[in-house]
Amino acid sequence: MSYYQRHLFFCCHQHDNDKPCCASHDAAAMFHYAKERVAELGLKGKGQVRVSKSGCMGRCKRGPVAVVYPDAIWYQWQTREDVEEILTSHLRDGAPVERLRLPD
Repeated sequence: MSYYQRHLFFCCHQHDNDKPCCASHDAAAMFHYAKERVAELGLKGKGQVRVSKSGCMGRCKRGPVAVVYPDAIWYQWQTREDVEEILTSHLRDGAPVERLRLPD
């Protein structure tokens, strides 16, 4: 088993031009929210879940995006409720949120 069971990455990249990017959708705030909620849900730590921010993941037009590894499941979220559903359904209960999944 790897150090973490699952690792959730939030794209928080900000482009210098008018190109669509995750940062313009308040990705940093959702990253911080997810980190706090993972701790509150008792999922933080070795053998459990890690939440990290990343640079550009190359899916800017689909943003804001997040990806769960090792499951390799990409999500497009719009609201705090979407992020909450990813945290509770996928990370806590192991059931990916199909309505938020991006195609491969």
